[in-house]
Amino acid sequence: MRATGGVARAYILAVALCAALCVLPALRPGAGTPWTTLALLAGLYLLCELPGRWPFFGSSMPISSGSFFPLLLAAAFLLPPGAAALVAIPGSFAGRVENPPAAARRVWRAAQLALTVWAAAQVHALLGGPAALGGSGAGRLPELPYALLPACAAALAFSLVLSALDGSILAAAEQLPVRRAWAGLLPRALGPHLVHGLAGLMMAVLWNSSYGPLAALFVLLPMYISCWVFAQYHREHAAHRATIRALVQAVDIKDTYTRGHSERVGRASVLIADELGMAKDRVEVLRFAGILHDVGKLGVPTRVLRKDGPLTPEERRVIELHPEYGHEIVRGIGFLGEARAAILHHHERLDGSGYPYGLAGREIPEFARVVAVADAFDAMTSTRSYRPGRPVPAAVEELKRCAGTQFDPQMVRALARGLERHGWVSSAVTETGAEVPGARGGGRGADPGTGAARGPVRPPSPDGLDIGASER
Repeated sequence: MRATGGVARAYILAVALCAALCVLPALRPGAGTPWTTLALLAGLYLLCELPGRWPFFGSSMPISSGSFFPLLLAAAFLLPPGAAALVAIPGSFAGRVENPPAAARRVWRAAQLALTVWAAAQVHALLGGPAALGGSGAGRLPELPYALLPACAAALAFSLVLSALDGSILAAAEQLPVRRAWAGLLPRALGPHLVHGLAGLMMAVLWNSSYGPLAALFVLLPMYISCWVFAQYHREHAAHRATIRALVQAVDIKDTYTRGHSERVGRASVLIADELGMAKDRVEVLRFAGILHDVGKLGVPTRVLRKDGPLTPEERRVIELHPEYGHEIVRGIGFLGEARAAILHHHERLDGSGYPYGLAGREIPEFARVVAVADAFDAMTSTRSYRPGRPVPAAVEELKRCAGTQFDPQMVRALARGLERHGWVSSAVTETGAEVPGARGGGRGADPGTGAARGPVRPPSPDGLDIGASER
C-alpha cells in the first residue's frame, strides 16, 4: 500500500475498518453463524477466483469478480449479513490483480465486496427475504412471487453500494471530482446486477431445496460461461481498437501535414450519424471508417505526400490510388464491415466526377457520403503549417455550396445540425508535425471571424478542388 497516495490509502483503511465491523457479529461466540454454508460458499467463491492466477488459463479468465456476483448475492440471501460479508473475503484476496500496488488493491477489493454483500444481506433480511425462501430441506416451497421483491431490492442495494464505493476510490486515488468519478457508474451496473440478483435467487432456492448445494452449481456454471464469453468479446474489441490505432499512427507518421486529421474525421462522422439516427453498432463502424479513410496513404510515396510544390499529372494519379490501397489494406479485417466501402469510395462525388470509379448519387455507399463531408469539413477548418484554417461557419457554407454536386445534401445538413448542438474544436499542426489546439467554432452565436482567414499556399487537391474543400 506504500505506492498508493495518502488520501487513497486512508480511504482504503477506513473502508476495511467498516468491513471488519460488519463481519464482527458473525465471529462472536453464540452468534449462531451457519459455518457449513458459509464455508461452502466461501470455498466456492475462492475456487472461482483462483483460475485467473493459473498460467494454464492465463488472460482468458475474467479479471474482475463480476462473473461471480450471483454467488455473492446467493450468500446475501442465504446467510445473516455478517456471515454473508465473510464469503467475499478469501476469494477477493486470492484473485488476480493486474496492476500495482497489488496489496492495496486486494485489501480494497475484499473490503469493498464485504461491505457490498453486507448491505445486500441487510436489505434482504429487512424485507423478510430469508423467510420467503423457505426452510432448508424441509419441503417448504419459497413464497413466489414475493421472494422476488427482497431479492431485487438486495440487488439494487448491492449495485448502489458497489457503485458508490467505486466512484469514491476513483475520486480519492485519481483526485477526480466526486461527480465526475460517479458519473455513469450506477446506470451501467444496475441492469447486470439485477440479472445477477435473479441468478443468485435461483441458487439460493436450489440450495435450500431437497436437492442441496450441488444443484445450485447448475446456476453458477452457465452464468460463469456467459461472463467468460462477454470478457472474451471485450478483449477482442480492445484488439480491434489497437489494430486501428496502429494503422492511424502509421499514417500520421508518414503524412505529418495531416496528423490528427483521421481522429477528427471519425468524430465528425459520428456527429453526422447521430443526427441521422443511425443504430449504435453502425455508428461505431462509421467511426472506424472515418478514422481509417486515409489508411491507403501508406501505399503512396512519402515524397509525394510531403511535396511542397505543384503535383505532376503522374503524381496526382498516384495520390488518387490511395482509396484503393486503403481498401486492399483493410479488406481482410472482417469487423470493419461497411467501413471498407467508405474507405474505397470517400472521394466519389455526387455528380459522378469523383474517383476511383466515378460513382454518382445513391450508387455511392452511405458511409462514403458521410465520410466525404466529414473529411472535407476537417480539411477546411484545420490549421496546417502551410495554410490557416477557415472558420467553422465559412466551412459549413462551402459544404452547402457544394451540396448536390460534390456532397450529399442530407449529410451536409446533418453536420450543420450537429455543429449547432455541440460545436467543434479544430486544431493546428506545426511545421514539425506536432498537433496543437485550435480555436473552437460552430454552434449558435459562433463568431464568423473566429479562426484564420482562408489563404491556401499548397497546390490544388488531386480532385481539382481548392485545398480548403478537400484534403489530399
